[in-house]
Amino acid sequence: MNQHIFNLPGPGRESVVDTLANLNEEKLAFLTKCSREYGDVVPLQVGINQVVLLNCPSYIEQVSKDRSLFVRGPHVRTALQRLLGEGIFLQEGESWFHQRHITQQVFYHQRITRYGETIVAYTERLLNRWRDGEIRNVQPDMMRLTLDIMWKVIFNHELTEEEAQDIAYILGISTRLFDQEGFNDQQLAMQNLRYERILEQMDQYIYSLIQQRRQSGENSGDLLSMLMQVSHEDNNSQMSDRQLRDEVVTLLFAGQEALAVVLSWTLILLSLHPEVQTKLLTELNEVLGDRCPSVADLPNLRYTESIIKEAMRLYPPVAVMPRIAIQDYEIDGYKVPAGCTVLISAWTMHRHPHFFEEPDTFNPDRWANDLEKQLPRGVYFPFGNGPRICIGKSFAQMEMVLIIATIAQKYQLTLVPDFHIILWATITLRSKQGVPVKLEKQCQ
Repeated sequence: MNQHIFNLPGPGRESVVDTLANLNEEKLAFLTKCSREYGDVVPLQVGINQVVLLNCPSYIEQVSKDRSLFVRGPHVRTALQRLLGEGIFLQEGESWFHQRHITQQVFYHQRITRYGETIVAYTERLLNRWRDGEIRNVQPDMMRLTLDIMWKVIFNHELTEEEAQDIAYILGISTRLFDQEGFNDQQLAMQNLRYERILEQMDQYIYSLIQQRRQSGENSGDLLSMLMQVSHEDNNSQMSDRQLRDEVVTLLFAGQEALAVVLSWTLILLSLHPEVQTKLLTELNEVLGDRCPSVADLPNLRYTESIIKEAMRLYPPVAVMPRIAIQDYEIDGYKVPAGCTVLISAWTMHRHPHFFEEPDTFNPDRWANDLEKQLPRGVYFPFGNGPRICIGKSFAQMEMVLIIATIAQKYQLTLVPDFHIILWATITLRSKQGVPVKLEKQCQ
């Protein structure tokens, strides 16, 4: 190895924000400044921790592929272990590979497209509660919508209002436990009592449903039924009850949280750019006319898809992905010591001026002519990168296009005047104060 990576130029200890655990606007701006001033590799000293920010696509690809040498930080497991158990989000090594191989079988294209009608129907049900001219915070709406959809897709059941509030509570608390934002010790203890009670109730429901399906042999056409049927091709092994529980809760958490924040940012950006809304409506009128969107329309809704791609470029659902080196490692001749945290930042790469013209500008047209295929790997990765890329990527893309198309057909959104967007990045990147917009019905 030629040189220690911390001998490279960086901002210096005195310039580094005290902690990067909670990434607010100031800290994301700091990472952007570092990426543009110091280049491909930026050493940071955060407290007593050694941290390296990577801004080179090939380096990001290298670290993403070497999954056995880079693992998630212990704070992620601490925050999410009780909720997700040993689902693939928290798994590492061979156990992850085994579970991933089984689980990915349920996300083949022909299996997931059957849920298109459910997605549109649930979105229309939400829109029936909206009123022309009202001011509405639509971020909670997106959270509830994606929760209802995922619950139906996974279990083929509808949530009651009380159940939805309880499930939303534990998913929300899990996000806040990630950084314990807003909690003191007494509040945390009180929150944990309710958190544990609801989790136990949810576990009882899932385990009883699994037992019922095993005894009856019923196939409800949902993801739980499919997961119960698939097996590993090497030894024909299937998932245990505990593995099934952990995987469906992982799918629920990932499918609800990440999609809701992407939809929220998409609605914010649409509300700020009426010219984009107009062009979107033109596409919807040409492709759909007066009917609802369907899976069959997806190949023709290219501008709708470009809007979502651009929203994920500017506001990736996971802004920064920390990985810890479990042994000494080499990147292009530079030594990364064991225990060093490597930051893979979608936030900085998606706004990299070398790869995106006017990188801070919302411009869905940039995705025309297959820009995504022209970009080097490691530049644009809203669904993660390498072997651990989001297992539900195709489902998420389908769901987001159908939801945005359904909403834009019926309503034009305008962000309330003088609203200041505050970035809040824990597990995902949210607008801390939500998305307050004025709703106006489209002329039919």
